[in-house]
Amino acid sequence: MTVIGNPRSWSCQWLPILILLLGTGHGPGVEGVTHYKAGDPVILYVNKVGPYHNPQETYHYYQLPVCCPEKIRHKSLSLGEVLDGDRMAESLYEIRFRENVEKRILCHMQLSSAQVEQLRQAIEELYYFEFVVDDLPIRGFVGYMEESGFLPHSHKIGLWTHLDFHLEFHGDRIIFANVSVRDVKPHSLDGLRPDEFLGLTHTYSVRWSETSVERRSDRRRGDDGGFFPRTLEIHWLSIINSMVLVFLLVGFVAVILMRVLRNDLARYNLDEETTSAGSGDDFDQGDNGWKIIHTDVFRFPPYRGLLCAVLGVGAQFLALGTGIIVMALLGMFNVHRHGAINSAAILLYALTCCISGYVSSHFYRQIGGERWVWNIILTTSLFSVPFFLTWSVVNSVHWANGSTQALPATTILLLLTVWLLVGFPLTVIGGIFGKNNASPFDAPCRTKNIAREIPPQPWYKSTVIHMTVGGFLPFSAISVELYYIFATVWGREQYTLYGILFFVFAILLSVGACISIALTYFQLSGEDYRWWWRSVLSVGSTGLFIFLYSVFYYARRSNMSGAVQTVEFFGYSLLTGYVFFLMLGTISFFSSLKFIRYIYVNLKMD
Repeated sequence: MTVIGNPRSWSCQWLPILILLLGTGHGPGVEGVTHYKAGDPVILYVNKVGPYHNPQETYHYYQLPVCCPEKIRHKSLSLGEVLDGDRMAESLYEIRFRENVEKRILCHMQLSSAQVEQLRQAIEELYYFEFVVDDLPIRGFVGYMEESGFLPHSHKIGLWTHLDFHLEFHGDRIIFANVSVRDVKPHSLDGLRPDEFLGLTHTYSVRWSETSVERRSDRRRGDDGGFFPRTLEIHWLSIINSMVLVFLLVGFVAVILMRVLRNDLARYNLDEETTSAGSGDDFDQGDNGWKIIHTDVFRFPPYRGLLCAVLGVGAQFLALGTGIIVMALLGMFNVHRHGAINSAAILLYALTCCISGYVSSHFYRQIGGERWVWNIILTTSLFSVPFFLTWSVVNSVHWANGSTQALPATTILLLLTVWLLVGFPLTVIGGIFGKNNASPFDAPCRTKNIAREIPPQPWYKSTVIHMTVGGFLPFSAISVELYYIFATVWGREQYTLYGILFFVFAILLSVGACISIALTYFQLSGEDYRWWWRSVLSVGSTGLFIFLYSVFYYARRSNMSGAVQTVEFFGYSLLTGYVFFLMLGTISFFSSLKFIRYIYVNLKMD
C-alpha cells in the first residue's frame, strides 16, 4: 500500500509550503479533539505492526493475515505522519460513543499453514500493533510466546483473538484509549499440519468510563497503560555533570588563559627600547610566540570555498536546531499528533536555506573568493547530497522489505518540489544578499606576500590530538543526556523535556567555543598560523564521537537487529554526526576568529 489517501488531493495543493504548514496537524498547541454525541460512531484506524525492539521497522497492519474489509480505505495523512511511517486504514471494529460492547464477533477466518507460519514468525519476533482512535495511539502485542524449561524444553505460541478496548471520556470528548488482553486466553498456533487449515473467530469488547480529567495533556505520565517503558525524567546527573564541566572550562578560559594573555600583551607592548635593552629574544621563544606570526595569522586558507560552505550550512543547522527547540518550548508540538516535529523540521530547513547561502557567500567574498556561483552550488549540495544518498539506500531497503517507512512516490515528489521551489531559491537569494553586503575582511594585521616557515610542532599540538581533546570534552558534557535522546529518537515516545534539551544544547555550544579558543591559543603560541581549518576540525570532531557512541548504543544499549533497522540506524546516525560536525565546527571557527581578532587588535605593532 503505497498510495495514501486520494492521489488527487496532493495535486490540488498549489503551493508546497502550504502543505508543510498544514502538515503539522491542527496548529500550535491545538489537540484536534473531536466532539461526539452519545451513539456517534468512533472510527478506529489500524496503522502498523513491527518488531518491538526495532522501532523504525514497521509494516502495514493488513500485511498480516488478520480481519480485513473487502475494500481497504486509507485515511488522508499529513506529511509528518507519512514520514513517520503511518499508514492508517479503516477497520472492521464498530465503536459508538459511550456504548459498551461485550464480545462482539469481528470476523471468522480460515488460515492456511503458510498464513499460520507468518503469524508464528511475527509473534516470535515480538510484533506489536498500533491502532489510532481520535488521534490517540493504542498498542498491544499480536500474540503470546512462552518459552520455559531446559529439559524438557517447551515453546508455545498463541494468537490474541479477543481485544478489550477501554476508552475514557469527559463530556463529549475522548480523553484516553487503551487496549488490553487481560483475562483472555490466546489461541494456540502449535501442532498444525502442513495441509490443515486453522479456523479462528476474532472478537472484541468496548468499555467506556467517565473521567474527571478535562484535557489529554493533563493525564499523568505513565497512565497510558505502560506499553512502552517511560524512563524520561529530569536528568539531574546529566545537568550537574554538564554544569561542572562548563564552569571548569569557562573558568579556565576566563582566568588562566586571560591571565596568560595579559602577561603576553604586557610584554609584547613594551616599547622598542625596553625590548632591545631586555631579553627581547625571549619573546619569540616558548609559548609566547604568537606575536611573531602576526603577518601570517590572517593568511587565507586553502579550499576557502569549501570552508565557507561548511560555515554556511553549519549556521543553518544552528538556526534549525534552535528553532525546533524553541517551538517545542512554546508548546507548538502536540504530543498526540503524529509527525508534527517531522513537518516542522522540513519547513524550517527549507526556510533557513537563506541563512546558509548568506553566511557562505558573505564570508567567501570577504576572504577574496571570486567563484561565488560555484560556492552557492557547493553550499546547497554540502548536506543535501549526502542526505539524498543516505536516504536512497535506507528507503530502498525499506521498499525491498515492504516496510511502511518507505516513502510513497507522491511524498518523494513533494519533498523534491519543496527543495527545488523553496530551499534552493532561498539559498541563491541569501547568497546574492551575502555577496552584495560583504565588506573587505577586517584583519588587524597586514599579511606579507611570503609565508613564514612553521617550526616543527610537538606531538601534543598535532591535528589528531587537538581533534581528540576538542571532540571529547564537548561530547562528555552531553554524554548522559545523549543516552536519553537516543532512547527516544530510536524509540517510540516523543522527547518532552525540551527545557533540559535547550539547556544542554546551550552547554554544548559554550563548551565548544571555550575549547576552540584554548586550542587555538596553544596552536598560535607554537608559531603555527594554520588555524582556519584546525579550528573547524578540532571541535567539529565531536560528531565523530557521537557516531562512535551510536555504535556503542546499538551494540550494548539496545535490542535492535535485522537489516532494515540496522541500515536505518547507522545511516541516519552517520548523518547526525555529520550535522554536529557542521554545527560545532562553525561555532568553533567563529569563536577562534573573534578571539584572534581580539588579541591582535590589542597588540601594538611597530
